[in-house]
Amino acid sequence: MNDLEKINADFARLFQDGQEQLKAGCGMGMNAVRDSAFGQFMEMGGIPEKKEEYIYAKLLPVFGRDYHVMLKYLRQDVDLNEVFRCSVTDLVTDPILTVNGWWFDGNLAPGLPEEVVVCSLREASLKYPDLFLKYYNRNALGARKDGLVLLNTAFAQDGVFIYVPDDVVLERPLQIINLLRARADLMGFQRNLMILGKNAKATLLVCDHTLSNQCFLMNNLLEIFLEDNASLDYYQVQNQYLGASQINSVLVSGQRDTVFDSTLVTLYGGFIRNNLYVTLNGEGAETGLYGIYILDKNQVVDNFSFIDHAVPHCRSNEHFKGVLDDAATANFSGCIRVRPDAQKTEAYQANNNLLISDAARVNSKPQLVIDADDVKCSHGATVGQIDEEAMFYLRSRGIGVDEARMMMMFGFAHDIIQRVKLEPLREQIDMLVEKRLRGELSKCYNCMMQCRK
Repeated sequence: MNDLEKINADFARLFQDGQEQLKAGCGMGMNAVRDSAFGQFMEMGGIPEKKEEYIYAKLLPVFGRDYHVMLKYLRQDVDLNEVFRCSVTDLVTDPILTVNGWWFDGNLAPGLPEEVVVCSLREASLKYPDLFLKYYNRNALGARKDGLVLLNTAFAQDGVFIYVPDDVVLERPLQIINLLRARADLMGFQRNLMILGKNAKATLLVCDHTLSNQCFLMNNLLEIFLEDNASLDYYQVQNQYLGASQINSVLVSGQRDTVFDSTLVTLYGGFIRNNLYVTLNGEGAETGLYGIYILDKNQVVDNFSFIDHAVPHCRSNEHFKGVLDDAATANFSGCIRVRPDAQKTEAYQANNNLLISDAARVNSKPQLVIDADDVKCSHGATVGQIDEEAMFYLRSRGIGVDEARMMMMFGFAHDIIQRVKLEPLREQIDMLVEKRLRGELSKCYNCMMQCRK
């Protein structure tokens, strides 16, 4: 039995032996899709090592560790005042905590409008069955060829449920803070579901942090549904230590005249895989996907995106940038699909990378699949080093070598950072990126949180 077969056999045994625990406390909407999801996962070969969507990712070392999997909820005694203190000046949010993929019982959101629902996913599956069944796993069906999405559907037991009804505008951002804390190496599965009704508007900020030094592997999935004319700004800051690996999937469905803007900032972590699936289902829908990753040592980030233009008159813009030093590796695979009837589509995609060392590696695979003839589409990728002419210009102005190099790297990254609309958050990310580029962040840094270990 090779490594892949052993890992798949372990998952099969865990799924079979854990049926009772997996389904306990979860509503029919969650439990009804587990068996089919796991069956598809196994039929496709289990862990998608060397599959097309994961062609550059080396998954076996990530999944091969002997992790503990917690299938039963264990209450975590987390004092919010002890582990959380927002260090972003003037940024006021409604915080929502999860611990090891489970909803934190002490969550409070006193400032939210009464009609807005924020609760655990398990509770929503039982308390709001009609609403839950209408949306849960519908986006995941579009990613049914993704083995790690299927694995999440099979094993996820909890997470965050957010429902913003028609015509409701949230004045403050919602902030999901995913905490990891354990006494042994841990694998977890978290599932979040966010629904915005017609004309609703919101901002969601997601932060990932570790409170202990064990090795973690988290398979997190967020489904987002935007009804007509809804708008969501989504930000994620990935800033963990090298022993924390993450598969992060965001699946979005946008109806008529919706706007979904996403900015992903990857500063530190072990193996990180980001999946972004966006389907534009209504005319006039728009999406912008932006990302910046700053990597060194042996860090690996694997970014995958699929934007599906299913109807006419939609627009998408995707731009990911990376700065890599030492023996870091970045993979980018992005596909824009324009369906036969999706005329008047505008779609743009770019991936630019700056290599600081000879040992750093980038694999970039931008793709356009166009089945319509009246469209405006472009894509491209660049991999290069610091411009020597620009360096000479800065040096001739009396700027030292190290400072000139840092200025060029920061200018390269700032093009993405400026997309962040929340000014306090943008300034904080600017500061973090500058520290990262100067080599001052050698491990998980206190970003949105002050993590006291």
